[in-house]
Amino acid sequence: MANFYRDNADILFHMKSMDLSRIIDLKEDGFAEKDAYPYAPRDEDDTKDNYHRVLEIVGEIAGEFSAPRAREVDEQGATFADGEVTYPQGIQEAVARINQADLAGFTMPRKYGGINMPMTIFSAAIEMVSRADASLMLVFGLQGLSDTICKFGSEDQKKRFLPRFATGEIVGSMALTEPDAGSDLQSVMLRAFQDENGQWRLNGVKRFITNGCGNLSLVMARSEDGTTSGRGLSLFIYERDEDMKVRRIEHKLGIKGSPTCELQFTNAKAELLGKRKLGLIKYTIYLMNGARLAVAAQSLGIAEAAYREAYVYANDREQFKKPVRDFAVISEMLTDMKISIEAARCLVYETSRIVDIKEGIEDRIEKHPDRVADLKDDLKRYTRFASLFTPLAKSSSAEMANKVCYDAIQVHGGVGYTKEFDVERHYRDARITNIYEGTTQLQVVAAMGGVIGGVVSERLNEYEEDSDFSAIPELFQPVQKMRTQLEMAISHVKEKGDAGYQEFHATRLVNMTTDVINSYLLCRKALLSERKKTVAKLYVSKALYRVKSSLDYIQADDDGFLQLHKAVIDAEEVVES
Repeated sequence: MANFYRDNADILFHMKSMDLSRIIDLKEDGFAEKDAYPYAPRDEDDTKDNYHRVLEIVGEIAGEFSAPRAREVDEQGATFADGEVTYPQGIQEAVARINQADLAGFTMPRKYGGINMPMTIFSAAIEMVSRADASLMLVFGLQGLSDTICKFGSEDQKKRFLPRFATGEIVGSMALTEPDAGSDLQSVMLRAFQDENGQWRLNGVKRFITNGCGNLSLVMARSEDGTTSGRGLSLFIYERDEDMKVRRIEHKLGIKGSPTCELQFTNAKAELLGKRKLGLIKYTIYLMNGARLAVAAQSLGIAEAAYREAYVYANDREQFKKPVRDFAVISEMLTDMKISIEAARCLVYETSRIVDIKEGIEDRIEKHPDRVADLKDDLKRYTRFASLFTPLAKSSSAEMANKVCYDAIQVHGGVGYTKEFDVERHYRDARITNIYEGTTQLQVVAAMGGVIGGVVSERLNEYEEDSDFSAIPELFQPVQKMRTQLEMAISHVKEKGDAGYQEFHATRLVNMTTDVINSYLLCRKALLSERKKTVAKLYVSKALYRVKSSLDYIQADDDGFLQLHKAVIDAEEVVES
């Protein structure tokens, strides 16, 4: 039987080698629920065993059930007729399997019917589901909506909605974007108002809403008349009724099994989530950061699928009387694909661990207010780390997946361009990952504060304090050199004191940061595995040149580049007759 957990040695390595002790302590709160729920773990070893068993179930559903149906799901696609959306049969059946396995409440507390998994385990599960079918992830992964209700909703809202998420009765959506408000969410204009009875109602249009046909949506709307900024936005829980119509679904390049809807709200009843005016600046930021981490994990899964297709083909396909994998150019491509995936997996899991610890500290403070003094500095630190690592993980994993899928087609040659092989589907599915939930360019903007503000150096210092890199001097010395070059580049840009200059070099600085962090993470794994030492050596050998090249370009200090870009874009060639 195919199992996407047991057949992935790198995921198994991470699950075995990751330090989950603090996450378990925070998530299980001293195993307080061991007597209240028969399936609650009794100690740390029991918890880890529970994680493995859950991931084995996900891996089996993904490998044995969903993956064989993925091509048919892509060909059939979601359909729309008479105002109703229908999911492909393969998606419907896979969701039923997930619900039957009690996985619909993956991260939800047990008191509401969930299985209380941390984000780190959810990321691994999302990767496996996405490797099978990227469309399915957009149903499975949107369980994150329940986390937002659980964190910010009233107790009444939690009791009414969360158990229904846990059984799979509710399929949710994030109704944020509008025709004129995509990345710029503070421009949202869908109106929320209270009628004479105090009932909140929604009026307006939302577009590009994944699973917008679902039972429940978290809708961002303008609740404050006369406002135009993010301060006038609130977040609402909307349960589908006749006052919302699906006007159409998009005809997309990829992830065709997942419907992307345009919605029309007409005096639709809704209820406020949390407090007014915090819809964007607090609740939606939390919601989207969870979604960005999910997309990073989705990117891993798509890339893993594409790499495996390329690897098998390169071994089976002979040209000039030898397998094409024996050609150095192909061998290097496959090696780079594999190393890129493993580096991205390190970053996604590290980001997930950081988010788990941050969220766990917040929960601990809520449950034990007397611990605020002890935990507030730790919370601030992990909040800084999460704010930096989340956009780094999302942007770099998405770009990695696009490159791996591109190369996978190249390894296949002409047949990779046909529907005979699955790589063309992976290539189409991957293309959205660096667009939705904030484009790569917006992730760069989000990460820059942590890069310029010294958060990256703070985290790297912690890695050096926690790990004995002296055991691998030949590997770690080049990494320290890269770190120095990154810090030189940051200092140079800061000294210029010009916002335009900083923005011009933002992508370079963020890419340098990702290379340095990945190198540190791979070195930490290299302390545990000879194979990882080889992976780290190969990654660092190329990252060295990328980081040095970016530093040289930044230090060239040619302000004229900005003007030259403008001249090329804005000026038309004058051709004399």
